[in-house]
Formats: sequence, structure tokens, C-alpha cells
Amino acid sequence: MEALTLDDLLPLEEYIERRRELFEAQARYLDRYRRVRLGPALTLLFENRQTLWFRIHEILRVARLTDPVRVQQELDLYNRLLPRTNLLQAALLLDIPDEKQWLQELRQWQQLRGEQLLFILGSTAYPANLLTCRPEDRCIGLAHWVQFELDGAGRSTLANPQHPAYFQILLESYRYESPLLCQDVRQSLLDDLRLSDRAA
Repeated sequence: MEALTLDDLLPLEEYIERRRELFEAQARYLDRYRRVRLGPALTLLFENRQTLWFRIHEILRVARLTDPVRVQQELDLYNRLLPRTNLLQAALLLDIPDEKQWLQELRQWQQLRGEQLLFILGSTAYPANLLTCRPEDRCIGLAHWVQFELDGAGRSTLANPQHPAYFQILLESYRYESPLLCQDVRQSLLDDLRLSDRAA
């Protein structure tokens, strides 16, 4: 997928003026095409150019970054999260609403392994590749980065709505399946793979 560049970004002042409008549009886009809920505490948010465009603007807004050199450093960092050939990239977001239970709940997530988070396509399970799996990554909290690598058969199954497509989490005390992916989400993920092929 084509990397974001400085030319793709709005001036910070313009983004701040339009933030509410852009935030609402982004929320609608995420809910329709990019967000998959997996039980009450886990959400997969699949990244592409549009999701990262908004994420980078938010970082620049909070940090008040306008220096082109520093902005380019952020772009270089976040462009690594774009989907690549045969890979879907997602943020794994945990929601622990009860702060008193935060440390206890976090322990089970620190033990998560790739084979416990699965993308089920037809009769085949594709395990996650946990990109943030070092102890220092896991101790920072409630967001991690994961990849799902699909072979040709997986891509064909994802493209065929007659075959089920969903996610599964298999922790000892947290076992859920997502709803079946709707056609909008399936097509959006297929678009990621297609655009990644073109950029390769």
C-alpha cells in the first residue's frame, strides 16, 4: 500500500478547524469497514491509509508538531503499519472499564500468543502474528499490533461470501468468536491486499 507523505497531510490549523467533522466521518468509516468486536473487551481495528491518515493527524495535533522533519519521522514510523503483500495489519485494543481490575485483567492479556487469536476463513484458521510481543511491549498496556498472513486459498475464501469469515480468541478465561464479517468489511480487507500487491 502506498505510503503516506507530507503532501497527503492537511496543515495543522486546517485539521484542527475540521476535526469534529473528520472525527465523525472517521468513526462511521471504522464502524462500517474496519472495526471487528471480539467479545466485550477486545476490538480489532484494521489499519490502512485512511485510518493511519487520521491517526497521524491526531498525533500531530496533540504534540503540536509542524516541523517537516519531525512530521516525516512520524510518517516513517506509522507507514510501517500499512498492510503489505498478503498481510493484514490491525491494532488489538483492550477495554477494561473497571480500573480496580486493571492489573488483574491485564495479566491474562500479557500471556496472549498468536495461536490464541485466529482469523477463521472457511475451515482454515490463520493465527495472528503478534508484533508487540516483547515484555516491554506488553507492559505498556491496552493496545498491541497484530498481523494476519493469508495465502492464496485464504484470500479466495475471504472473497467468497458463501464461506464464513470471523475471528476467534481462545484464552482460558476469555473465549469468544466475532460475528461473521459482513460484506463491507470483507471487501475492505480484500482491498487492502489488492492495493498491497500493486505497491509491491
